[in-house]
Amino acid sequence: MKLDHLGEAAVSSAVFAGIGLVVFGLAFWVMNKLSPFSIKKEIEEDQNVALAVIMAGVIIGVSLIISAAISGS
Repeated sequence: MKLDHLGEAAVSSAVFAGIGLVVFGLAFWVMNKLSPFSIKKEIEEDQNVALAVIMAGVIIGVSLIISAAISGS
């Protein structure tokens, strides 16, 4: 990659990172709205490890989907 394209690549990366964060936040917000209980309360106060593992899987899954969508594969 030539040095003159570095600025364009940096801006492109920043835009895609911003879009990815917005989509990730939207997915997490939808999960919170669809659950019949408070996810934060269940994980933090009640120490529900099973829910924490499920949420970790959801976070990884959404991140992989966003990554694949951004990279175009």
